[in-house]
Amino acid sequence: MPLDLNSDLGEGFGPWQMGDDAAMLDIVTSANIACGFHAGDPSIMRRTCALAVEKGVRIGAHVGYRDLAGFGRREITMDPAELRDEVLYQIGSLGAFAEAAGDRVRYVKPHGALYHSASRERRFADAVLAAMLDYDPELALLGPAGSELAHAAEAAKVRFVGEGFADRAYTPTGTLAKRGLPGAVLDTDAAVAQAVSIAMSGSARTVDGSGEVAVQAASLCVHGDTPAAVEMARLIRTALDEVGVPVEPFV
Repeated sequence: MPLDLNSDLGEGFGPWQMGDDAAMLDIVTSANIACGFHAGDPSIMRRTCALAVEKGVRIGAHVGYRDLAGFGRREITMDPAELRDEVLYQIGSLGAFAEAAGDRVRYVKPHGALYHSASRERRFADAVLAAMLDYDPELALLGPAGSELAHAAEAAKVRFVGEGFADRAYTPTGTLAKRGLPGAVLDTDAAVAQAVSIAMSGSARTVDGSGEVAVQAASLCVHGDTPAAVEMARLIRTALDEVGVPVEPFV
């Protein structure tokens, strides 16, 4: 079965650059592009969309809390209606640049703290889905299988795509280990091994070494801000090719 390879891109701001987006776009099949709230700005959004279209990579809106200082990794308490509007604002902003580049936004993936809060709490998941339906009911949603995001997508009749992480460790309950924990962010060798394990057996080793946890994924993420991210993504794609897993976009 084909597997998509995605990465979080466009996460610089002004003259400050995060990762090597151009190199990553030569490897991945889907780009989760920051929409200006947790990272990114109009010029970066335009440039990243244009590069993605040039390289045949699918464009997704990487929506998050309005938190540039915290890179969207701090949870913000807000009314679901306000969250809906902020998500719609971000999708629409990226959509303008995607269309200017000759394509369109094809899916949505929440970022950081919003990814986790909307995966846990249905009211926030519903807010994300409401924004997606307002913008384009044909959008797909990328997130963790079995989460409230998945349940909300099913209720809204929106296509849901399960995501796994190559470079992040999992807890025994199937959630991502918090970044501050030892071993939460995997090195290149461990990430390659985990990518192959998820692709071939739908499972990953737990961060505490107690066993394995199921990971249902049609798309694998390699974070663009991890050390040696480009080389990691390249080695993962090579490893998937070697075990006979086609790497193709899910939309």
